[in-house]
Amino acid sequence: MKKLMYPFLLVLLSAVLAACGADDEGKSAGKEEKAKTAETDQQDQQDQQKQMEEMQKKMEEQKLEENKTIAIVNDQEILGREYNSVLTSSQMMFQQMGQDPTTEEAAEKIKKQTLDSLVGQTLLLQEADKKGYKASDEEVKKQLEETKGQFKDDKEFETAMQQAGLNMDSLEDEIANNIKYTKYINSEIKPGEVTDAEIKKFYDEYASQGGAEGQEPPKLEEVKPQIKQQLEQQKQQEKLVKHVEELKKNAKIDIKV
Repeated sequence: MKKLMYPFLLVLLSAVLAACGADDEGKSAGKEEKAKTAETDQQDQQDQQKQMEEMQKKMEEQKLEENKTIAIVNDQEILGREYNSVLTSSQMMFQQMGQDPTTEEAAEKIKKQTLDSLVGQTLLLQEADKKGYKASDEEVKKQLEETKGQFKDDKEFETAMQQAGLNMDSLEDEIANNIKYTKYINSEIKPGEVTDAEIKKFYDEYASQGGAEGQEPPKLEEVKPQIKQQLEQQKQQEKLVKHVEELKKNAKIDIKV
């Protein structure tokens, strides 16, 4: 499991990134339109639309029945709707990396990643509940407003919710879980100390790559805080993965799909 993040964040993040990507592609396409005839441009759009529709159909076929129990973790059921939310975001991320999520190999990889992610998140939330981590009404309301603020209007926000299979009640539940999850991770999984030697090594590799591309890298002192933060996040992520593996050893996990 390379990455652990609560499903809701994955879905909305992917939706935001996909929207940004579409805007960038639109700007690039706008420059090229002048060099194309109207007939060629129209045919390209039709072909692209057909490809998108075909891929979307294949992606939909990867989803599971919403009320189907796809796994049981310590007597807690994980349903198809939860699986589908993470699946959708994983598919989007594959597309953003220029990969086809509908090939047999990619579909199998996405399925495994989705199940691993759901099991890991469930175990972590169970531990958060055991240790009394909670989300207040004020915290949920604040994060809800911040999430809505990522979209240009209520219509776009509601569309994203529908695509994620959420309504306002389930959305607030997801946000509350995300807050508990974040509190637990930040309190229980402390990042290791980052040394100056590690920062220097990271910087030297970064600077050499920039130099090879003919770019003048910034001075170490200018980027040292960002490098330190990134290395801390990497160390915390490594500890988190190990922590989940330890939780799995003492957990009862039954995968149904």
